[in-house]
Amino acid sequence: MTLVDSLRSALGAAAPAGLLAGDLVEGCDDPHRAAAVLVAITDRPDPGIILTVRRPDLRTHPGQIAFPGGRIDEGEDARAAALREAWEEIALEPAMVHLIGEADRYRTVTGFCVTPVVGLIPPDLPLHPHEAEVADWFEAPLDFVLDPVNQRRMTAEFRGATRHYYQIDWQGRPIWGATAAMLVNLAKRVAALS
Repeated sequence: MTLVDSLRSALGAAAPAGLLAGDLVEGCDDPHRAAAVLVAITDRPDPGIILTVRRPDLRTHPGQIAFPGGRIDEGEDARAAALREAWEEIALEPAMVHLIGEADRYRTVTGFCVTPVVGLIPPDLPLHPHEAEVADWFEAPLDFVLDPVNQRRMTAEFRGATRHYYQIDWQGRPIWGATAAMLVNLAKRVAALS
């Protein structure tokens, strides 16, 4: 079974114990704080995952590595929002995405409840970052980012409290915070099938 097949099966299975719920204790019941991201996996023998680098001058999360995504607009569901945001941020045409499923929601430190939407895309698409939001994009190997060996638990002080988060370093690019946590959750789902 390929890693993508395992991921597809894992998304359809019951949630395993130990998933990361989020950075905040509050629930996900405010529709104005609902968001979605697209976990775009390239359909190749060694699949990759598409990540963006946010512009350094943005008000929130400047320079951070993230999945394409954002708020769920009124009248949208998570899947529609993830596809729209990926189109707006990196010109990924929605018709090119074969949706696999939704992963576990994650509450961010900024108060958003994010639904990761997982989809398969053809490799080597001509993606282009939106100049107002995205500085760059890259593809990291899926097996690397889902390997628990590469998912380091870190500690930092934030708003007067000690916080724990995960970081995945790939080719000098630190993937951390909510993005890394969602990858950790995907890895836990896949591992639970073993």
